[in-house]
Amino acid sequence: MMRNRESLIRLHRFHADEKRRKVAELELMVQEFRVRERELEAQVLAEQQKAGISDVAHFAYPMFAKSVIRRRQNILNSIEDIERQIEVAKEELAAAFRELKKYEIVEDNRKRRQRREAVRVEQIELDEIALGIHRRQ
Repeated sequence: MMRNRESLIRLHRFHADEKRRKVAELELMVQEFRVRERELEAQVLAEQQKAGISDVAHFAYPMFAKSVIRRRQNILNSIEDIERQIEVAKEELAAAFRELKKYEIVEDNRKRRQRREAVRVEQIELDEIALGIHRRQ
């Protein structure tokens, strides 16, 4: 029974750790995408300066800048999607921690009861020894 509880705690700890890793991976992806998005924005600005045209609707606007703008927009869309995934993952992580905490609290309470019972049994034994010594005197 005790191994079963310990296994449950380990399992829930593992799930919580997995959820934490997922959140961290998603957050790292967002950071990397933000860096890439800034790089693409800089490329667009450089192309616009080279061409001397910043109006995307202008007939002579550089095609390379247009393609970079599309890639940048795709990255921004991906960032939004990942940020939604992060919110869901954080909610799942919080739920996993709550579940783990329930099992840990139950186990802590069980151990506390066991210690109290052991102290009580030890006290009874000591009382019996003291009573035996007292009777012999």
